[in-house]
Amino acid sequence: MDELFSSSAGAAFAAWGSIKKMLLIVGIIFAAFNLRPAITSVGPLIGYIREDLGISNGVAGLLTTIPLIVFAVLSPLAPKFASRYGNETAIFAGLVVLLAGMIIRTFGAMIGLLLGTVLIGVGIAIGNVLLPGIVKERFPDKIGLMTSVYSTAMGMLAGIASGLAIPLSEGLKFGWKNALLFWAILAIVAICLWFPLISGKQRSAKPPIEHISNGFLLRSPLAWQVTFFMGLQSFLFYSMVAWLPEILQADGLSASTAGWMLFLVQIAGLPATFVAPALSDKYADQRRIVAVLGAIYLAGLVGLLYGGPLLLIVFWIILIGIGQGASIGLVLALFGLRTRSSEQASALSGMAQSIGYLLAAFGPILIGVLYDKTHSWVAPILLFIAVCVLMIIAGLNAGRNKYV
Repeated sequence: MDELFSSSAGAAFAAWGSIKKMLLIVGIIFAAFNLRPAITSVGPLIGYIREDLGISNGVAGLLTTIPLIVFAVLSPLAPKFASRYGNETAIFAGLVVLLAGMIIRTFGAMIGLLLGTVLIGVGIAIGNVLLPGIVKERFPDKIGLMTSVYSTAMGMLAGIASGLAIPLSEGLKFGWKNALLFWAILAIVAICLWFPLISGKQRSAKPPIEHISNGFLLRSPLAWQVTFFMGLQSFLFYSMVAWLPEILQADGLSASTAGWMLFLVQIAGLPATFVAPALSDKYADQRRIVAVLGAIYLAGLVGLLYGGPLLLIVFWIILIGIGQGASIGLVLALFGLRTRSSEQASALSGMAQSIGYLLAAFGPILIGVLYDKTHSWVAPILLFIAVCVLMIIAGLNAGRNKYV
C-alpha cells in the first residue's frame, strides 16, 4: 500500500513538474509579448496625443525617451531585486508595475501620462533584464532556442502594436487612450500565468549578485564587448524607429508608405530574430553569425544611402530588418552563452542593457541634431554605417567561445 501511494505521489509530482515547466514556457512568451507594445504603440499616435493635450513636440518626445532612460537606470538594479526575491517573483512584480503604468497613463492628463510612462519603463526594464537569466537557469541546454522563442515573440508584438495603433484609435474609434490601454490585456494574461510560478522561492546559495555585477563583470573585457554589441545595436534600432520614416519621405515616399516601411523593418526581422539565437546553440563560437548579420546590415544601410526606386528601397529595408532582428536575437542569447550561471547571465544582461539603452536614448537626439546642422540625411546615414561597423567589431569579440 505504501509503495502504491509512493508511486502515485511520484507520478503526480512528475506530472505537476511537467505542467509547471510548460506554464513557465508560456509565461516567458507572454512576458516577452509585454516588453514592446506599450512603447511601439505610442509613435503612430503621438500626433493625436500632442493635439489632445496641447503639448509641444519636445514634450511629446519624452514619451519614447523616458522608458529608455528608465531602462538605463533600472537595468543594473533588477538582478539585485531578483537575487533577493527570486526571478519569478521579480518578473511578476514587473508585470504588475507595467499594468499599473498602462492604466495610469490614460488618466490625469499630462501628469498621469508621464507617471504612467515611468512605471511602464520600470516594468519593462525588469523583464528585459531577467528573462535571459531565467532561460539560463531553467533551460541551460536550450539557451539559443528559448531565446529565439521569446525574442521573436517580443519582436512580433512590437510590430503588431505599431501597425494596429491607428486602426484601433481611428478605425474602431477607441481614441488614443484606449488604443494604448488595449495592450493591458496582454499584461493581465501574463500576470495570471506568472502567479502560480512565484510560490516557493528558493534563495540562492551562490555569490551575491552585487559581487558579480559591480566587481567581476566590470573588470571583464568580454563583458564590455557584449555590452558594446548590445549598446550599438540598440543605438541603431531606436534611431531607425525615430527617423526612418523621415529619411524615406526625403527620398520621395509618402508619409503613409514611409510608415509602412517602418512596420516592414520590424516584420522582416522576425525570422532572423528566431534563427540567429537558435543557430548560436549549434556553435561554440558565434563570430561567423556576427559576420553574416553584419554584412547584411551594412548592405542595407549603404543601400539606404543611395536610395532608388520603391522596389529597391523595399529590398534595402528588408536587409536592415534582417540585420536588426538577428543582432537583437543574438545579443540576448550571448547573455546566457557567455556566462556560467543564471546570476551571471542576469548581471551581464543588466550591465549591457543599462549602458545599451543609455546609448539608445541619445541616438535619436544625436541624429536629429546632425540633420539640423547639415540639412541632409547623408551624414546621419553615414553615422549609421559607422556605428554598424563598430557593432560588428564588438560582436566579433563578444562571439568568441569564452566566459566572462
